[in-house]
Amino acid sequence: MFIWTYIIKKKMKKILFTLFIISGFGLNAQVKDYDWKKMSPEKRKEVINSMSPDERKALLTEFRNKMVVDMLEVSPQDKAEFTSIYNEYLDDQKKIKSQFDSNFDPEKLNEEEAKVKLQQSFDLGQKLLDNKKRYAEKMQTVIPCQKVLKLFNSEAMMRDKMNEKKSHDGKRNSPRPKQNP
Repeated sequence: MFIWTYIIKKKMKKILFTLFIISGFGLNAQVKDYDWKKMSPEKRKEVINSMSPDERKALLTEFRNKMVVDMLEVSPQDKAEFTSIYNEYLDDQKKIKSQFDSNFDPEKLNEEEAKVKLQQSFDLGQKLLDNKKRYAEKMQTVIPCQKVLKLFNSEAMMRDKMNEKKSHDGKRNSPRPKQNP
């Protein structure tokens, strides 16, 4: 078990590094038109800066999907169906998270407001869990349960790494900015 954890952590580091590079450059859906690996950092920046925000988002989504499909070794005939389910899952998770306004200072809430906020956070957590269960069942119609588990474990590791990076950057302790839905 320890060896698998070590291997997964090593792969996750590579995946996270790739995600940070991709998100840092804000890549676009023109993946097939460019050889990003052979392109110099300056050229990547130039190409990316010429893209619209929607193009950047589309490319990042494409890279993320390719990375997940490769990591899970999804068969070629199941890639489209799995990717569709996975994107629906992520969209639904994002919609659920957007229902909670996290832009507040707990120190400035009175006791009643804090109780309401705490209950809202529990309700949100339950909705996220219920959604995850629903999509885990859908994903299992396309990929084996072991791969669904691997996907969710990798998500948790990526989230932990992102939180670790935030705390090192000093951004973790400040109130989170309000997100646009």
